[in-house]
Amino acid sequence: MTLVYKVCQNQEWEEANQTGFYLGSKVDIEDGFIHLSTIDQLKVTVSKHFALQKNLILIEFETDKFENEIKWEKSRGGDLFPHFYGKMDVQLAKSIYNLELGSDGFHKFPENLFS
Repeated sequence: MTLVYKVCQNQEWEEANQTGFYLGSKVDIEDGFIHLSTIDQLKVTVSKHFALQKNLILIEFETDKFENEIKWEKSRGGDLFPHFYGKMDVQLAKSIYNLELGSDGFHKFPENLFS
């Protein structure tokens, strides 16, 4: 089992919970897939694409729950990133964490996430 993560605005996920499916952020929809990251890619993803943004959440998924909809594709630096193709059932979320923006301008990840 591999864990992957989606970073999004809290409001996006709240809206998805009303319909039962997450279709992705504006960028995801434009790209045709939902961008995900592994734990090793997560900090760089947040600093590069979500710098200084508030009201973010971090959603954890187990890839074996949707292995047919995920593709591992080359992206930043040639790394393989998990990309989800389709509508993501919100019930597949394993855990949801708040991703608080600290007073120093950096996001504070849950302590237990990287242990």
